[in-house]
Amino acid sequence: MRESELEDIIRKPMSLKEAQKLLVHLHNWKGTVSEQWKPRATAHQHKMDSGEPLHYAEVYKNLRVRQQEGTLSAADRKHLSHSGELLAEELANALGKTPSEALEQISLAAQ
Repeated sequence: MRESELEDIIRKPMSLKEAQKLLVHLHNWKGTVSEQWKPRATAHQHKMDSGEPLHYAEVYKNLRVRQQEGTLSAADRKHLSHSGELLAEELANALGKTPSEALEQISLAAQ
């Protein structure tokens, strides 16, 4: 593989500015999801597969809201955990924090 081709395959790490924008997006985002578990799981999996941190944030926020309502399926719990882990890794690097500190910030922003 040539170095010039890497740009299409590998995304650069998130910058501090991008991390801050992501946290604001997470806080302000008011998306909706299906009440039925299967279409919801399919939509969330599609977003997780995209590799985009903003999509991880949307999945995380959707599922945190559902968690507070007490209505998470097994697939929902898996997606919540995975999206939180991916976001924490991304933000920890950008913010200069540990993944657990980043996850705490993510949780606060999702409220």
